[in-house]
Amino acid sequence: MKSGKLLGLGFDAVKSNFTELDRPYKMTFAITYKCQSRCLTCNIWQRKPVGELTIDEIREFAKKNGYFKWLEITGGEPFLDSDIVEIVKAFVENSKKLFILTMPTNSLCNQEMLAGKLKQILDMGIPKVSITLSLDGNRELHDKIRGIPGNFDRVMAMARRLKELQKEYKNLFFVFGYTMSRLNQGHLEETINDVIKELPWATANNFHVNVGQLSGMYYGNEDMQIAADREIVAEEVKMLIKKRRTEIGMIPIIEGIFLRKLVEYVTTGKSPMKSRSMDVSLFLDSYGNVFPSIMWDRKIGNIRETDYDLGRIWLSPAADEIRKSIKDGKEPDSWTACEAYQTIVGDIKEAVI
Repeated sequence: MKSGKLLGLGFDAVKSNFTELDRPYKMTFAITYKCQSRCLTCNIWQRKPVGELTIDEIREFAKKNGYFKWLEITGGEPFLDSDIVEIVKAFVENSKKLFILTMPTNSLCNQEMLAGKLKQILDMGIPKVSITLSLDGNRELHDKIRGIPGNFDRVMAMARRLKELQKEYKNLFFVFGYTMSRLNQGHLEETINDVIKELPWATANNFHVNVGQLSGMYYGNEDMQIAADREIVAEEVKMLIKKRRTEIGMIPIIEGIFLRKLVEYVTTGKSPMKSRSMDVSLFLDSYGNVFPSIMWDRKIGNIRETDYDLGRIWLSPAADEIRKSIKDGKEPDSWTACEAYQTIVGDIKEAVI
């Protein structure tokens, strides 16, 4: 079963190097915008979400679009959605070749509750479930950026909990997600060292970095001054690359390419590769709106208006116009993991240059 699901994902990824797919294999889905963080780099927490997709609507959507092999659930804080287990279950039951599920958490939810829900998800048999623990600095800095005293210690406690769960669940993976901005520039190595003091088993390989970016549609932070100094960030990413241990496997290889391209992005300010948005992937928000990505405020349609049939949006003239814009180099410049991974595997020749 696991090998069959991997082959399904791998086939679509390889095929996307040579031709346009008739449907996406990856979806990033913000299941709720509820969030108890108070981040200085993001305004999602200020939203008061009303009218988000119900569990019955999500079940109907999953039933009519059962082809996703990679599902990225995000928020807000996804574990604040009381239906998170049922949401995942809906896609597992309908997307028979679902291979990867990725989810972030700020570690602020009740950890017994979170671990309990996560165990239910892990028991569904998804071959790879990856959790990103948001961590933007050492104890003082992380708590300041996130606006929640004690947040750093809760992240450490969650990491210990996940490490224990890995003894039982071999399909569980987790990393620390470090978002680089002007508020924490120059502190990545210090943060890695402080985490290793708390968690002796941790290494640089346990860290994934992104650069803080602006998105009015998603983060609501278009008026924030969060951009880090390009030279400082580039040197920090190079430092992380040097600290990483060599690992065998497709994900470590892709991560290595992602980091190398991230240096290029922060140095030039330009997207290092044309994205595969609306070719192999899309972003669905908690109200049913479909966008090319979390960084592109260009609504294509709403699944509530198509009786939850994504195909009518995917094959629409509006979607074709997006694809043409990407080919013409008119998409916003960005480089985030939500879109970068499938961009890399969808253009291997360009990625390794």
